[in-house]
Amino acid sequence: MKPVTRKSLLFLAAVLPVFSRQVLAQNPVQYVNPIIGTMKMGHTFPGATVPFGMVQLSPDTDTIPYAVNGRYHPDVYKYCAGYQYNDPTIVGFSHTHFSGTGHSDLGDFLVMPTQGKLQLNPGVATNPASGYRSAYSHANEKAEPAYYSVKLDDHNIQAELTATNRVGFHKYTFNNGGDAHIILDLMAGIYNYDEKNVWTFVRVENDTLITGYRQTNGWARTRYMYFAISFSKPIKSYGYSSDHRNVYGGFWRKFDLNHNFPEIAGKNIRTYFDFDVKAGEAIQMKLAISPVSTQGALANMKAEVPHWNFNQVKAEGQALWNKELSKISINTIRESDKVNFYTSLYHTFLGPTTYMDVDGSYRGLDMNIHQAKGFTNYTTFSLWDTYRALHPFFNLIQPSKNADMVKSMLAHYDQSVHKALPVWSHHANENWCMIGYHSVSVIADAILKGATGIDAEKALEACVNSARWKNYDGLGWYMQLGYVPEDKNGSSVSKTLEYAYDDWCIAQLAKKLGKTDIYNEFIQRAGSWKNVYDKQTGFMRPRLSDGSFRDKFDPLDTHGQGFIEGNAWNYSLYVPHAPDTMIAWMGGKKNFARHLDSLFTMELPDKYFENTEDISRDGIIGNYVHGNEPSHHVVYLYNHTGQPKKTQKTVRMILDSMYRPLPEGLGGNDDCGQMSAWYLFSALGFYPVAPGADEYQLGSPLVKDATITLENGNTFTVETVNQGVKNVYVSKVEWNGVPLKTTAIRHSDILKGGKLKFYMSAK
Repeated sequence: MKPVTRKSLLFLAAVLPVFSRQVLAQNPVQYVNPIIGTMKMGHTFPGATVPFGMVQLSPDTDTIPYAVNGRYHPDVYKYCAGYQYNDPTIVGFSHTHFSGTGHSDLGDFLVMPTQGKLQLNPGVATNPASGYRSAYSHANEKAEPAYYSVKLDDHNIQAELTATNRVGFHKYTFNNGGDAHIILDLMAGIYNYDEKNVWTFVRVENDTLITGYRQTNGWARTRYMYFAISFSKPIKSYGYSSDHRNVYGGFWRKFDLNHNFPEIAGKNIRTYFDFDVKAGEAIQMKLAISPVSTQGALANMKAEVPHWNFNQVKAEGQALWNKELSKISINTIRESDKVNFYTSLYHTFLGPTTYMDVDGSYRGLDMNIHQAKGFTNYTTFSLWDTYRALHPFFNLIQPSKNADMVKSMLAHYDQSVHKALPVWSHHANENWCMIGYHSVSVIADAILKGATGIDAEKALEACVNSARWKNYDGLGWYMQLGYVPEDKNGSSVSKTLEYAYDDWCIAQLAKKLGKTDIYNEFIQRAGSWKNVYDKQTGFMRPRLSDGSFRDKFDPLDTHGQGFIEGNAWNYSLYVPHAPDTMIAWMGGKKNFARHLDSLFTMELPDKYFENTEDISRDGIIGNYVHGNEPSHHVVYLYNHTGQPKKTQKTVRMILDSMYRPLPEGLGGNDDCGQMSAWYLFSALGFYPVAPGADEYQLGSPLVKDATITLENGNTFTVETVNQGVKNVYVSKVEWNGVPLKTTAIRHSDILKGGKLKFYMSAK
């Protein structure tokens, strides 16, 4: 055997990282852990879905209602994604879920397999035998992209789930022989309440095919979802129960509607399908959904899963995930960083979600059926969260999909009776959640960064009309006074600041299109933040309609101080489009840097956020609230004070403390991927402080190196020298071998391809 030479060792040192990256690029799915964020505040779901898929087939672990005795029930907040890691039981598997939100809906078409005595009530967690739910153990639970499995202990059934874009595929292995039941609960839902179901309808087409729909009135006020179910084994018998009796029953009483009658309808119904099974026998089930019709659902099923090969669907789903996740390949200091990175990337690609049938038809905001011509129609736009980093991340990694998302927003505008862009929309409904008109940020950022196929003139029209709609949330007062007065409209300071930023985005788009009059109007409005800055206190502060600042003011309090989900300490730093002017107004660079130092080191007592359910101790560092979005850009403001070392050190601290590869690993709601997008940008070493601008501020990369395959065919590489856990400072940055003299890099330069090289140091 030949001795190992120094030359061969050097060769291995050079080759192994490349080999490792190639293996990783082929199978990054192995580093995704969907369980991360399923405990406490993360509000993620562990179930099966594909990138941007319409179906999210996932377990629900309790039936906490939205209200008890007509009053909001705070415990429901934990179940925004249907699943809480600490719960001891699984109620069933439903087909639609949000990821990481702080309010909720959906949970359509819950399915649960059982054996023994038929029970059509879910029962309670303290006594699972009281209903159809089952105890389970995390030791017998497995979650991967496009796959979820768990053993249902009470029924001794192995449940396996996978999915395509529009079809949930179930496989239930009954370890005991005898009578088996598959329950379809059309009453179940997330953020449920007694009157949420408007109507449900089921048809048993034959002994293996079921169709139906339900209409709900929840966060989405008028929401329809249709389904088609196919079983791999003929049904022996079936029936339903209902806890609601209509005043008018018509002449249906001539039939026994509860047993083996093929038309079932009512407000609250639970259906069941009986089978004879042998020990070890598996029953498979496909459930396709459609926003349009049962025919659409059936067509979706035939197009996407025309067979019964469960493993094939799982493999194809994971291949889709590998394709998307492989857009970025990385090497890291620690293995846990790979898990955090690829799980974050997975979470960013969960939404927005497809919202159309395979033929392009979808239900619009006007409740009519429309055709998406030349684009994929998307829904689930949590724009108060996602305009900050998620959509800018898509402009870098998924520009074509983001362009389709913009087209979906413009379709929403066309269908809107108000002629307004979406604020927070899902499933053909505007739910009006949160503040701002942040569609304009997403649209302007996409067009300014080179998105193709978007009608820019129409986009500007939609942005301008949305921003001139006087009836919207204090906007009339804002246009009249230059700020939203707190005595006329709550959360006034937050609204003024966010309207000003959105107006700046409109001005940038108008400037690009040569619309000088529109540019002048909105660039003036973009300075409205100055109207709520109080020089005496040094904070943004609520102002009244008579021009005075409100007397009672506590800059630490998140309750009733003119801010939404934040306090003056955090929100006063929200002028992303004019940071240098803001810093000058706040006393200059040295004073501002001291202000930031205090933000990260001071103590925020619990009393200041105890009544704000979207903020918890887990997401707070000092008085900096990373667990909610308004402060996500703040750490990068040190760059504007001439102290980038503090950006570098603090970014790395946030990356390590707010993101951990654990069920409770997220410091706050993932908010449809925004929290994860912050992680991805920051781990790569840069961040979009002001979407709509062509630049990113530099931080301190966590990766050793990263290669991004851009959609235009170019390659962008991030590389570090002397990277280490303690080497959080950056002594020098080079772009294509040339030292950078600023703390920013341009998006337009990245798109040309090249290498961004960071020289790391412990000092």
